[in-house]
Amino acid sequence: MVDSVFHKKAISVAMKRYERYAHEIGNLIRAQTLRPGDRLPSVRQASAGRQISPATVFAAYYLLEDQGLIVARARSGYYVLPQALPLQAEPVTAPPGAQSTPVEISALVFAVLESTRQADVVPLGSAFPSPTLFPLDKLARCLTPAMRKLAPERLVEDLTQGNERLRRQISLRYATSGTAVEPDEVVITHGAMEALNLCLQAVTQPGDVVAVESPTFYSALQALERLNLRAVEVATHPRDGIDLDSLAAVLQSHPVKACWFMPSFQNPLGSLMPPSRKQALVELLARHQVPLIEDDVYGELYFGLNRPPPAKAFDQQGLVLHCSSFSKCLAPGYRVGWVAAGRFASQVQRLKLMTTLSTAIPSQLAISEFLQGGGYERHLRQLRLTLAAQQALALRLIAEHFPAGTRVTRPQGGYFLWLELPAQIDTLQLLQLALAQRISVAPGHLFSVDRRFGHCLRLNYGYPGDPRFEDALKVVGQIACSF
Repeated sequence: MVDSVFHKKAISVAMKRYERYAHEIGNLIRAQTLRPGDRLPSVRQASAGRQISPATVFAAYYLLEDQGLIVARARSGYYVLPQALPLQAEPVTAPPGAQSTPVEISALVFAVLESTRQADVVPLGSAFPSPTLFPLDKLARCLTPAMRKLAPERLVEDLTQGNERLRRQISLRYATSGTAVEPDEVVITHGAMEALNLCLQAVTQPGDVVAVESPTFYSALQALERLNLRAVEVATHPRDGIDLDSLAAVLQSHPVKACWFMPSFQNPLGSLMPPSRKQALVELLARHQVPLIEDDVYGELYFGLNRPPPAKAFDQQGLVLHCSSFSKCLAPGYRVGWVAAGRFASQVQRLKLMTTLSTAIPSQLAISEFLQGGGYERHLRQLRLTLAAQQALALRLIAEHFPAGTRVTRPQGGYFLWLELPAQIDTLQLLQLALAQRISVAPGHLFSVDRRFGHCLRLNYGYPGDPRFEDALKVVGQIACSF
């Protein structure tokens, strides 16, 4: 196994520039991010955008032609060819109920997830990617020099809002996606979950109604349950995200005090709202003066050529509270997240002061030092390529081993797939059978207050290099076929 990992690294290093670019485009095609008939960037566009020579782009496109992935059309450009494996149909999400509902989900979440934490269980049901994907050794080496540079007075000055240098670096990363966020708007938190919970507390009172996606991440439902809030679910498309007509109807019929949405690579669907729909979402909520708590923890894990802008990029009134973290893309376990809370920044900061006071200073400093060193973008590029290739593998295995009629999403980023299995399959029962084989899955029951997705599954493919992954996915498919 170790030899295999070193071999793959050696191949990566040995790749010529045109091979690396061809590899990246090929992964996008296999992951269905670039679909049959899509036009590739022109040689001039690719050369300027990637800062590589036209000759390098030509060489990459010639290689992709040889692999049967693209075709050149005279005076038109290069286009993606259809692949041998047919695309499976997308899931059809069930329409949510019309009423707001008290949330009682935690007991089920704990019962399901508690059984999946053993080291010998293949974590297809986990919410986290493999820790082997991250530069943990490099982060550890960043800690000592960062602490040496720390002036003692900063330990007190940075307590609540967070390390000033880290907040400045986060602000700069917002700027690269066209989003204006000042460092003083940023509050560093214990991961994104603290950020999201603080935002929820800042804009609601017990008994209030909060709009969530359908299906939605179970941690959002747990947060609503803890704060005694009611949930109203909004229809969500597996590819394009929140149905704006459904949301408009909900806003007219319910006293919604806040929305908790994940517009980019939503968990569990993997959906991505196009920029125009994100803008329309922000404008719709602004007309109703309803705050948007934007959960954007997967925003850096895109497979396309550019980072999708967050909904925050279209915020003109300070109503978008944008939450993210480094846990899913750089530093799992460091528990460093943040929120850019717009007009609610001071309220969030006060709530932080009254609860946890401060995020661990050493973790902040290590991440800040790593970002300052310039290795973050290189790490992200490799991480995106790895996840895109792993998604393509997972989709192929599902097509080959799951029952006829299985529907599956094809996200443009992240590391989750959402499967709609034939209606007779109860995925809670499937989970029990899978656990007997030391495999976890996340049944659809977890992702709705009324447990409407009982024949659906969320699968985590974020474990490349794990020799158990392929066999585990085949076994889950065989179990599903047995119903």
